[in-house]
Amino acid sequence: MIIGAIVHLFSSCASTNDLAKRLAREGSPEGTVVMAGEQTAGKGTKGRSWHSPPGQGLYVSVILRPRRSDLSLLPLAAAVGCVEAIRKATGLEAALGWPNDIIRDGRKLGGILCESDFLGNKVDHSILGIGLNIGQEKEDFPVPLRQTATSLRIALGREVERAALETALWGGLERWYAAFTRGRRDEIVQAYESKLTIPSGAVVEIRKEGAKLTGLFRGIDVRARLRLERDGEIRLLSPAEIVAIDYNE
Repeated sequence: MIIGAIVHLFSSCASTNDLAKRLAREGSPEGTVVMAGEQTAGKGTKGRSWHSPPGQGLYVSVILRPRRSDLSLLPLAAAVGCVEAIRKATGLEAALGWPNDIIRDGRKLGGILCESDFLGNKVDHSILGIGLNIGQEKEDFPVPLRQTATSLRIALGREVERAALETALWGGLERWYAAFTRGRRDEIVQAYESKLTIPSGAVVEIRKEGAKLTGLFRGIDVRARLRLERDGEIRLLSPAEIVAIDYNE
């Protein structure tokens, strides 16, 4: 399997994830990529939208067919592959915001959305969606995003060679997907934690539906759960439980 060997390119679509799902259900092979110049209904996590203006971002979805039923580390492995690809293609060091944000200078540079279909207890396919802000200047973002979003162009002060970024991304994703499929869970967690914006031992406030928890951040376990220390005990929180994490340096 080679990620990016088959690429379906669209000038515009509602959502690359939705197109990739359709292709996966029709039997497209693992590693197939769907890429669009813009998304009119780009998707983020927890039902949020992803701002996907024409020609200014990288909007891709990859069809994967993992044999493992526990997919919790798949988005984290992909996140590591993304930041490594950014560094290789541009020299820029990006960080990770738990669980699926790509961060630069405290602002959101990109995000990852993993959606899967199951046949019984077995995974039929997973769609790994990635959005990266590439060409925007600050004024190109909608006003509500200007204080929280950034782009490679803003961070670098120049345009990005898109072909080099795509090539690096396919390679980075393939390396870390191989680590995932081979069960190298500790390696994924260690690499992921090394790029997190929140250091171990930091005081964090976890916002859940209808509740807040304050404690010490103690890293991630091998099922992608956040380890929160409260009163000397470790509490494990899954990404699905958490609305947001507040952390002040």
